[in-house]
Amino acid sequence: MRSIIWLLLLAIVAVVAANLLGGNENLVTLYWAPWRVDLSFNLFMVGLVLLCLVLNALIQVVGGLIDLPQRAREWRVSRRDRIAQAALREALSQYFGGRYARAQKAAQRAVAIQADTPELRQDGEFTVLGHLLAAGSLHRLQDRTRRDEQLQRAFDLSRRSIGARPAEEGARLLAAEWALEDRDAARTLELLADLPPGVARRTQALRLKLQAARLARQPLEALRTARLLAKHQGFSPAAAQGLMRALAVEALDAARDAEQVQGVWREFDAADRRDVVVVSHAARRLVALGAAEDARLWLRPLWERVASLPREERDVLALALAQASPGIGPEWLPRLESALQQGPREGAMAYAVGCALAERELWGKAQQLLEQAAQDDALQADARRDAWLRLAAMAERDRDEDRAARCYRAAALLA
Repeated sequence: MRSIIWLLLLAIVAVVAANLLGGNENLVTLYWAPWRVDLSFNLFMVGLVLLCLVLNALIQVVGGLIDLPQRAREWRVSRRDRIAQAALREALSQYFGGRYARAQKAAQRAVAIQADTPELRQDGEFTVLGHLLAAGSLHRLQDRTRRDEQLQRAFDLSRRSIGARPAEEGARLLAAEWALEDRDAARTLELLADLPPGVARRTQALRLKLQAARLARQPLEALRTARLLAKHQGFSPAAAQGLMRALAVEALDAARDAEQVQGVWREFDAADRRDVVVVSHAARRLVALGAAEDARLWLRPLWERVASLPREERDVLALALAQASPGIGPEWLPRLESALQQGPREGAMAYAVGCALAERELWGKAQQLLEQAAQDDALQADARRDAWLRLAAMAERDRDEDRAARCYRAAALLA
């Protein structure tokens, strides 16, 4: 198709030239004293075109000769650039292949080639990447002194070069990761704090911050970071819930008195305050510190909707209330009766209500529920043992030595 188009164009040019030049009888006279030259107009036009073509060719030849040194210099720069790029690619392949000594040498060679070529020095991103590869290889080789030197060079160069800013962000994240591997939590948090806000919210930065906060024993900061990661879908929902529960429990366990526990509680998110496991652990922590009344205040909102909770969470809540039963008031009795009707065969619920009734000295109903809990194999051993001990105390109060001995024997078997 293309050949047909060219043939048509050539035919059109031939027809136009024949019409314009075929009957042209004009002359062109050139005077150059004492000579005179007469030429046909057609010959003059052909000669003029040929002259222009020759002049254009001469100009190109002369220009090529003049530009030859520049072109040779550009070729040498291009060749050195290709060699440097090849060295950097070799460093990458050796690094991922686990040959860190060879990777470090190849990265250093790439940086040295670029440094020896003035035309390539403006590519700051290339140099920063070379230093980062060398630093990463030295980190794997446990050469921390030279690693830090290469890392500092990357930082200094990225500050001077606008095009190397993305590489600087990567360098800071790598430095934070290496500090974390060195178990230097303070250095990790310092490097992450220097990141721009947008970079600090990236998933990798949040993961590093979470690990550093846990290493530095800052459970509240780790909890806030884990919550951000969960919003960024950095974990599966089940893993996120388990991690945040563990961090909340760790923060509560770090408190040394009831006031500190309440301070940690105020730092929690609303979702944490609604979590049955977290609330139950906080209540048990308050009971251990002698604040059973405050523990029951935290348990009350959950206990009012205990029927809507899953079985596992009801058991956790019931065991927490059992520990917080000392000093329980009569206002709890309707709630306990209602909860018992919702789960009459649940050992944990029977244990909690039995402990509360025993505190209120309602011995008959308490004994029946505690016996049910003590004989429930699905209940935790500690709760069953405590139920037997409470039954033994009731038997001693009733002066029934045989029953008390049987209860103590059953409790001892669970120890």
